[in-house]
Amino acid sequence: MVQVEQLSTRRPAVSVEELLKGFVPSPRFGEVSFDTYRPDPAQPSQSQAVSMLQEFAAGTAAKPAGALRRLFVGKSKAGGAKGAGQRAGIYLDGGFGVGKTHLLSSLWHEVEGPKAIGTFVEYTNLVGALSFRKTVEALSAYKLVCIDEFELDDPGDTVLMSRLMRELADAGVKLAATSNTLPGSLGDGRFAAVDFQREIQVLADQFEILHIDGEDFRHRGLPTPPEPIANSDLDARMRRDFDGRTVAVDDFGTLVDHLAGVHPSRYRQLLEGVDAVVWRNVHTITEQSVALRFVVLADRLYDKDVPVLASGAPLDQLFTPEMMTGGYQKKYFRAVSRLTALAREAQEAGVPQPVG
Repeated sequence: MVQVEQLSTRRPAVSVEELLKGFVPSPRFGEVSFDTYRPDPAQPSQSQAVSMLQEFAAGTAAKPAGALRRLFVGKSKAGGAKGAGQRAGIYLDGGFGVGKTHLLSSLWHEVEGPKAIGTFVEYTNLVGALSFRKTVEALSAYKLVCIDEFELDDPGDTVLMSRLMRELADAGVKLAATSNTLPGSLGDGRFAAVDFQREIQVLADQFEILHIDGEDFRHRGLPTPPEPIANSDLDARMRRDFDGRTVAVDDFGTLVDHLAGVHPSRYRQLLEGVDAVVWRNVHTITEQSVALRFVVLADRLYDKDVPVLASGAPLDQLFTPEMMTGGYQKKYFRAVSRLTALAREAQEAGVPQPVG
């Protein structure tokens, strides 16, 4: 028997403590380590990244006060480069599918003590929920803050995160970040690293930049999603594939409207206890603000390995062509790719299957 619920009726109330507890690796990276990372022998930079991250982890064992000031003073006096373990931060640059999130999560697992890991969007949402000053106060007590998928497509958010990172580094917090090079600006594969250094300004010299080479899976184009299920077949498929589970069944339009009234920092809790989702009458989202909120939901669904059954438009038509080629294309590409993977899990396996 399936227990049916609706996301569109949920309004989770989340405390500061609960929000901060959510800054841990997603279930798919809950038990990874440097030992479980499998570098490609044809890409020496992948093995080098493991070694440098291990050195960085060792240097994070102690948390000195006023670290940023001493780092800059130390550099000017020494006049030389610092090793990864001495840097205020470390940045992993590379395309989709080279294992950056695996490595970032491994770093988080390696370091003992208070620490946080989350996506760029999760941190900006945290600031929106708590205020900038309270976020700084909360995270300043940590030894390590990891920021996955640092994004350069929103100047306001980038400046916000740059300021947050500078204040955390000044409090002695070690920082680690990842980002993907933009599909339309690959160039020599270093576009994101150059932009990252420019945006974080004074912190740039204190970040060790690791270029992780490997095949960028975007070169293959967007994956083809499974065919949508007819509305008349959705109930039968849901009861067959998710017997004994809790499934959130929503009209797509109603769900999209509901998300406007729930702060994105609470989307993780919105999905609490949900084993699968069913969407009726999926349609193309035409408003940018609405689409960006839905990207956050897609990320949280992917983090929790929640399979998706849907009717209506195919998932690769979820966003307009203008969105898929505009300034937020990276976000939309990621959302379509992740929702496609979750739809395949639902349609091909019938039950959630971990994705590497």
